[in-house]
Amino acid sequence: MFPAQSSASSENLRGIVAMVVAVGFFSVMDALLKTLSAHYPAMQVAALRGWAALPLVVLYVLWRREVPGLLKVRWPLHLLRGVLNVSMLALFAYALKELALAEAYTLFFIAPLLITALSTVVLGEKVRGEHWVAIALGMVGVVVALRPSQDALFTVGALAVLGAAIGYAVSAITGRVLTRTDSSASLVFWATAFLALGAGALAWPNWVGVEQAHWPLVAGLAVTGFAGQLAITQAFKHGQAAVVAPFEYTALAWGLGLDWVLWHTVPGASTLLGGAIIIGSGLYLVRQERKRPVAPS
Repeated sequence: MFPAQSSASSENLRGIVAMVVAVGFFSVMDALLKTLSAHYPAMQVAALRGWAALPLVVLYVLWRREVPGLLKVRWPLHLLRGVLNVSMLALFAYALKELALAEAYTLFFIAPLLITALSTVVLGEKVRGEHWVAIALGMVGVVVALRPSQDALFTVGALAVLGAAIGYAVSAITGRVLTRTDSSASLVFWATAFLALGAGALAWPNWVGVEQAHWPLVAGLAVTGFAGQLAITQAFKHGQAAVVAPFEYTALAWGLGLDWVLWHTVPGASTLLGGAIIIGSGLYLVRQERKRPVAPS
């Protein structure tokens, strides 16, 4: 009994660490997406994200010697993830043209709630009260820190973010189901390949030539997109969806750090208070996991 609980706790904590790392990479990627979205169509930006990361993914698969395993997968679920990822990234890239990061992040952060709710229905995971408390506290922290404009929350851009959040949540749950049978390499490869091919085909009619000055940004998309996809696959492979999902909120902390390092922006009191609430909710959840772990389904 106790060894099983200890193993479950260790796996959940491993998933939490992977999620924090993934969110860090995706936060940098979001900054690059926002910059590129000001110059190129949203679908093209999504395609650039996929095509740029694909060579790195191929090298990763070759290094892992898992090429034969790429064809022994559950194709319907991989195709579903592909459609969801293309739609999600295109919608989010469009929203970043219309909204400030604060409004976009506030709306997108309904995703942990959706993931937790779906995990009970689709995965059959037991979601304890502590998980819901952590998610609720994290959401409060986001609203306190970002103070989104009410006018911005009722726009086409806001609807695009909500659509992206729903797509992300369903994709995350689908990925969790796939990790039970398919390799991590296959999940990362097909997610990236479908994004590159799907978004590329849709973006081609309105393709705009990429300026030389923007290629370093595209290279940044490659590295952050590949590393983030790899880390988030590991997060949902090892940890319960309801446990790792609240750590999506650490994107706010990464954002504060990036603002300070890159643009020397000093956060205000409300931002620091919201960040403290988010950190507190995360530490609370980690402490609860150590005290009373539940084995993942």
